[in-house]
Amino acid sequence: MRADFTKMHGLGNDFIVLDARTRSLPAIDQAMARALTDRHTGIGCDQLILLEPSDTADFRMRIFNHDGGEVEACGNASRAVALLHGAAASVQTSGGVIQVEPRAQGASVDMGEPRFDWEAIPLAYGMDTATMPVGWDGLDKPGAVNVGNPHVVFFVEDADAAPLDTLGPEIENDPLFPERVNVNVATIVNREHIRLRVWERGVGLTRACGTGACATAVHAMRCGLVEREVTVTLPGGDLTIAWSEDNRIRMTGPATEAYRGSFEWDDFA
Repeated sequence: MRADFTKMHGLGNDFIVLDARTRSLPAIDQAMARALTDRHTGIGCDQLILLEPSDTADFRMRIFNHDGGEVEACGNASRAVALLHGAAASVQTSGGVIQVEPRAQGASVDMGEPRFDWEAIPLAYGMDTATMPVGWDGLDKPGAVNVGNPHVVFFVEDADAAPLDTLGPEIENDPLFPERVNVNVATIVNREHIRLRVWERGVGLTRACGTGACATAVHAMRCGLVEREVTVTLPGGDLTIAWSEDNRIRMTGPATEAYRGSFEWDDFA
């Protein structure tokens, strides 16, 4: 069978979107997700996004990382899906139901409530998640936040200088994180601005990570370092993150449709 896809990106974090809401598709396994996302022999992207019908929301969004693993949440993909859907909607994810709304040249997403308990991150054992008594070669005392998926956040003097390409995979796969973890290194520019780089679980260094921006901003707010609404600058561009008094996180930023195409399913199955 021939399947249609839409190639999209949010600040350079790119996706293949398959829409199975009205036309069913065969099951996707880890091997097929890896084949489609491969940049040399497949279509190529950071994440494969599958849209399906939902009994609890307007539709369901499933997310497969570049390594083929399925994960709970993706903020940039949520904005892309809002743009593709073209109207406000509730979206079921493995990390919970989120609310998306297209905006001019992008979208706004209600990412839900952050979780800080060590069991919710999850960590292998209990500790204070605001200042964790752990470190890796100069990166130490991070905070941990779950915003639909697990993150650790390190505040550093210069985010661009942090050796995230080497320490990222080490921290991601540390036994402290039984479900692995996304790794964020951030510099507080001022009370309304954060610079951020992210090692994304199952992907690697990425130009942008929406959930990473949310986790980093909320941790900085929790520590009293910034205001309750900030600009987060990633290598791919800026996101606006607000943490409201009702404990919900709202992310606003651009999303772009790059092109549409189709492929033979059996070539990748």
